Amino acid sequence: MTSQDLLPSSHVSAATHAALSQRLAETGAAYEPQFLAPETFRLLEAVAARLFPQPERSVPIPLAPSVDQRLTEGRADGWRYDALPPDREAYRLGLGGIQEIAQSLFQTDFEALDATKQDEVIEALASGNPPGAVWQMLPAGRFFEEMLAELTEAYYAHPWAQDEIGYTGYADLPAWTKIGLNEKEPREA
Repeated sequence: MTSQDLLPSSHVSAATHAALSQRLAETGAAYEPQFLAPETFRLLEAVAARLFPQPERSVPIPLAPSVDQRLTEGRADGWRYDALPPDREAYRLGLGGIQEIAQSLFQTDFEALDATKQDEVIEALASGNPPGAVWQMLPAGRFFEEMLAELTEAYYAHPWAQDEIGYTGYADLPAWTKIGLNEKEPREA
């Protein structure tokens, strides 16, 4: 079953239905960044597009808006690495640092690079030892890990991504009774 089949069914609670329907409604909608500057938001969108390329979709799952919304609201997951500053500062520094890597390696902004060179910038960041002054005060590997985790969470919170992997766990009513190995509920594919 897909989200198209399950969302309107009696298997999904009202709260889950509302959250997933909102994610679907926001897909493709214009978004004005509230925390990040517009150019920084576009950079985050470009980085997200390289980490989660979606060439098969005419409208990709939006990832940057959820980061910007979380930072705007000052929400956090309740912990952070002690080597990283608070999330708002980490994103400001880290996204600026990605531009520094692009400038250092290719003398241009990240968004102006082709996909191969953008991947090289991201690989330099993921390596934990990229060029740039920002990375003298912000641990690159930790920042990359946190950014990747947040973008991954945003991607798989979307019904389209859940459909891709056959996830039906959001069908939270009436309950999950088949919990043994290879047991499936009637609503599962």
